Amino acid sequence: MAKIQSKKNSSKKEIIIEKAARLFREKGFGAASMRDLAEVVGVEAASLYNHIQSKAEILQAICFKAANEFISHLESVEASSESTLKKMETIIRFHIHMMLDHYEYVYISDHEWRHLPEPYLSNFLNQRRSYRKRLGDIISEGIHKNEMKQIDPYVAVLTILSAVSGIESWQRSRKSTSADVLESSMVKYLIEGLKK
Repeated sequence: MAKIQSKKNSSKKEIIIEKAARLFREKGFGAASMRDLAEVVGVEAASLYNHIQSKAEILQAICFKAANEFISHLESVEASSESTLKKMETIIRFHIHMMLDHYEYVYISDHEWRHLPEPYLSNFLNQRRSYRKRLGDIISEGIHKNEMKQIDPYVAVLTILSAVSGIESWQRSRKSTSADVLESSMVKYLIEGLKK
């Protein structure tokens, strides 16, 4: 299960970053001010600067915290001896759990990364490209081992990531589908698309 931070042991800086993630999702990074953030945290705007230097520093912390969770999970999956199909199922489930349990962080890293200053922007984009390529490599290996259909790995990766990002709609509406049903149905549909 994805664990971005433990609330019990959160430092003031982590609390600020967590509240900022929600604020940035609701207002957008550009529209949210340090004054807005101070209000949400419940402190004077000037005292925020004792913990954080700028809005850009907060955005960087959010984007790389989410990216590092995905990369670290992928590394453990790549090192496992499971079949490629099982590896992809594990990755898909992890993506779903990140969207369910750490929605703000994932949302910000998916939508507000454009506001990252250099060199963080280039670094973040390189990590994203590398991550997608590594997912494609798992699918290529699955095709080579005859565990998956003859499909275009790049298109398969885009389809999987787009489908999981669709959980945003569920997060906004929270209609009649439970999180468990959402996860099991998504995994079933996406894995069926890969299975031979």
